[in-house]
Amino acid sequence: MTSASGSDADGERRIVSDAAGVVVLGACAAWSLVTAAVHDGRPEGVLLAVLAVAAGYAAGRIGGALLPVGAPFAGALAGIALTVAVPHLAPGPQIAAPLGHAGATAAVLTLSAGAACCAAWATPVPAVRFALRLLAAGTAVLAAVLGSTSGFATCLAVLLCSLAAGRTRHRGAGTAVLAGVAALVTGLVWAVAARAVPGGFVAALEGRLTPHRVRLWQDAWHLLGDDTLLGAGPGRFGELSSTSAQSLLSDDKPHSAPLQQAAEQGIIGVALLGAVFCWVLYALWRGPRPTPVALTAGAALTALAVIAAVGNALSFTAVSVGAGLLAGMATARPLTDESSDRAGRGQTRGAGRAPAW
Repeated sequence: MTSASGSDADGERRIVSDAAGVVVLGACAAWSLVTAAVHDGRPEGVLLAVLAVAAGYAAGRIGGALLPVGAPFAGALAGIALTVAVPHLAPGPQIAAPLGHAGATAAVLTLSAGAACCAAWATPVPAVRFALRLLAAGTAVLAAVLGSTSGFATCLAVLLCSLAAGRTRHRGAGTAVLAGVAALVTGLVWAVAARAVPGGFVAALEGRLTPHRVRLWQDAWHLLGDDTLLGAGPGRFGELSSTSAQSLLSDDKPHSAPLQQAAEQGIIGVALLGAVFCWVLYALWRGPRPTPVALTAGAALTALAVIAAVGNALSFTAVSVGAGLLAGMATARPLTDESSDRAGRGQTRGAGRAPAW
């Protein structure tokens, strides 16, 4: 009776989570069409990103249900292979190193490290778990070798958060911390764009991210002021930004996902982007997987949100698909009951405890 009741409750939570995802992603697509119609914008990029996330999420749910260990392991290897095989991760002809490719590399490697750590928590074999964590550590080393300092830092952070997740009994508190980190970084970027921080801090930030990027953020802030509700229209930042027009290597992006949404789709676009992130965290919080798996995936996706707040990562389809895949695998219900298996192993060995849900 307890098992049946738990199964029913789990099914209701999944229905609510899936319905929320459909509504949020649908609203993102619809709002991009509205703002494009008003300002003669180009919504194709937003629509492609929404489709990529939805397709990745669906594929992740299927793969995570069938292969709770194999699917994230394969995803981690695919991300590493993509980074090595396509160093710039950028579309079109490569005349010089494109602006923004470093963020995409860091994002893909971070998602790969998160997938490897999720696979480690899903396997019952200690030796395999250790090997998968070595793979995650190797991903951080690869980021350092490729010159991605941010990728090294985020991969290492995901690995440490994953290890700490094993000692966390209540995933709600961990999820709240992750949401707070994303909100803090986003707020800091907005403060820099609005020139609401001390000049010394801006100078230090320019030393890390270049003055060009900070000026792009400020242009995005000014465009938001011109039309706070609707923005300038999807895909129009490049033609309206004076900083972007003066750069020979410009990719017509402000290199900050929240600020791009603000400049091109107004405050409602920013709210919808935040709603997508909150939906993913909610799905992980209410999902059927053990707490370490959910918090590990949440840490990787929060690291991605941080990278996207200061870079151009979400403009790459591979990143959007990878984020959807990881979220889907971490919220899928495996065909074999992990909690029952772990409880059985704990009783057999006379030690260990099942992770809190």
